[in-house]
Amino acid sequence: MSEIAVTAACGALGSEIVKAIRQSFSDETVIGLARTPANAESLGVEIRPGDYTKSSELESSLQGVNTVLLVSGMAAPDERIGQHRNVINAARTAGVEKIVYTSIQGAEEKTGFSPIVQSNRQTEEDIRNSGLQWSIGRNGIYIEPDIDYIDQYEKSGEVANCAGDGLCGYTTRPELAFAYAQMLTDSKHNHQTYNLHGEHLTQRQLTAYLNEAFGLDLKYRELTVDQFREDRVAELGEFIGNVIAGIYEGIHNGAFNNPSQFAQAAGREHVTWPDYFRQLKQERS
Repeated sequence: MSEIAVTAACGALGSEIVKAIRQSFSDETVIGLARTPANAESLGVEIRPGDYTKSSELESSLQGVNTVLLVSGMAAPDERIGQHRNVINAARTAGVEKIVYTSIQGAEEKTGFSPIVQSNRQTEEDIRNSGLQWSIGRNGIYIEPDIDYIDQYEKSGEVANCAGDGLCGYTTRPELAFAYAQMLTDSKHNHQTYNLHGEHLTQRQLTAYLNEAFGLDLKYRELTVDQFREDRVAELGEFIGNVIAGIYEGIHNGAFNNPSQFAQAAGREHVTWPDYFRQLKQERS
């Protein structure tokens, strides 16, 4: 039996990974790390403090842990590099043997998302140079935000962004969590970097799936990058608006049209989108 620590355990991805480990590997001890431990109590595992800015706290919380899952932080790019290094250094000092990192895909230059991609690539390099065993997943784009945004889509009658006909490797948090559970527990994934996503979709294909699942008649409308950036900044603010526009500019330019190694990481194929949306439709019935 080994102890696996999952950082950001009260977050959307971290909590799914905790659940996936418990479901697939009941003999493993799972420890959740959270900046605010009280927010993760419902997970039903031991929760320890895990603020990325507090090195001594992280070192203490990682005592006795064999493997740690580092969920990429949400701070600004320059800040997150240092915060991730705090986790890596604390893991090394505490005697952790392996670190698994949830990285991202995306354009490394010339988009509003690129500084975040670059910061993740720096963390990947830091992990590879850490002296620890490691595995890295580069997540595709979550499909859940489009599901969560369905009321706004319905109100406007359209899906409008700057991705155009670009192909995007989408995924879901539960699918990612299943893959990371395997990566955390099987040494065959050591020193491997995987693109983690399912079938590629265009925005028109995604719109058609949304229409089928929700009984709508949405249209897809392509915007210019500047138009979409202006729209997102107006709704979400300068930083997040630029990031979102940068993601869709990257889709347009092919930055998310990458080969997937999901099956290698997970030991099974990614859920298909017909099956995913069919299940979503059934759950709504």
